[in-house]
Amino acid sequence: MLRSMNDLLGYAIRATDGDIGHVKDFYFDDHSWVIRYLVVDTGTWLSDRKVLISPVAIGHPDWTSRVLPAAITKEQVTNSPDVDTEKPVSRQYEEVLHDYYGYPYYWGGAGIWGMGAYPEPLMAGMGGFGNLVSSAPAEPPETQEAYARAEEAQHQHEDPHLQSCNAMIGYHIHATDGDIGHVRGLLVDEDTWAIRYIIVDTGNWWLGHQVLVAPEWIKDVSWSDSEVLVSLTRQAIKDAPPYDLAVPLDREQEVVIHNHYGRSGYWAAEAKPEDDRPLQ
Repeated sequence: MLRSMNDLLGYAIRATDGDIGHVKDFYFDDHSWVIRYLVVDTGTWLSDRKVLISPVAIGHPDWTSRVLPAAITKEQVTNSPDVDTEKPVSRQYEEVLHDYYGYPYYWGGAGIWGMGAYPEPLMAGMGGFGNLVSSAPAEPPETQEAYARAEEAQHQHEDPHLQSCNAMIGYHIHATDGDIGHVRGLLVDEDTWAIRYIIVDTGNWWLGHQVLVAPEWIKDVSWSDSEVLVSLTRQAIKDAPPYDLAVPLDREQEVVIHNHYGRSGYWAAEAKPEDDRPLQ
């Protein structure tokens, strides 16, 4: 199911031994358009410090109580590596953070979460993790270490492409033939944490008209100019099925939207056997 990023703001993050704080923002990867971290304000118990929590640690949400359970302890959060949320997050910091919690790196693999499409199996000891382990004989320790060094060297200078979801709200949307509106919000897949759609508000042109645009249809983003260029015409966006924030988006509606733009759906490419889905 898809959830509005705006609705998720303010959710409580509940560790195994108590609440950590509340969600204030999300960092997403602008290469794969997947939320990589929740920015959590810990409040007074940790001197108003902000910390990053990976979706890898997030369990099944309590939508009624607006709680996201996390498979970590308050002590782990207290001792976690400091981060300045006002500055870009480096790949080096990500490596330190993942090493601290014992998570495999999400970058470098074939799936959006490294080994697959879902973050939960990356948590060692969690259900489903064992399904991703090969039954082939393990490589010798020296070979594994060599692979690890080569992987680290390959990715150590990469730009992690992490962007703030909050900062993107209000960005101007440019169609192939002119301005069309601005970013109103983002719709996130609650299973994969992938951003499936940008909510575009075309109110300056068509009063009260909001439509959905998939990240795959974005041609370029100018982060310095706060602009999003999409590979769609103004007329195509104007004629697109309107989106109602109050009505949950289902697959039938998604098919209608993709058919309108003449684009194939992401669900076909990401179809997985049921056994590969995270355990609930």
